[in-house]
Amino acid sequence: MNITHKILLIFILLTGCNTITSEIPNVPVDIYIYPSQPLYFELNTIGGWMYINGGVRGIIIYRKSLNEFIALERNCSFDPFEECATVYVDQSNIFATDSCCQSQFLLLDGQVVNPPAAIPLKQYNTYYDGNMLHVYNF
Repeated sequence: MNITHKILLIFILLTGCNTITSEIPNVPVDIYIYPSQPLYFELNTIGGWMYINGGVRGIIIYRKSLNEFIALERNCSFDPFEECATVYVDQSNIFATDSCCQSQFLLLDGQVVNPPAAIPLKQYNTYYDGNMLHVYNF
């Protein structure tokens, strides 16, 4: 066995063969939100969040600071083509959990905190000018 084969074997053993790493489909996202409007009152406080339509299975908007918002795809990164692979914010308002595989992600940045998912939630770009929030991916 040459060195290339040994390295490949070590990689497979370390990463495991059963990890699903399907990519979440790319769909156009170009959404404008005015957080000061009554419809978006959940976003008026730091740590506030809400679901909005868009993306593949919906988007979670999370207010990280006075002037910063995070937009996370609700499609779980572990086996994203499963019908039930949608994350929901849990009662702690800190984590989003997939109802299928029970993977858990931080709302703060979409990072995985509980496997089997190994890839963070897809994050969309945001721009906030103090009045309007733009969520986009182009």
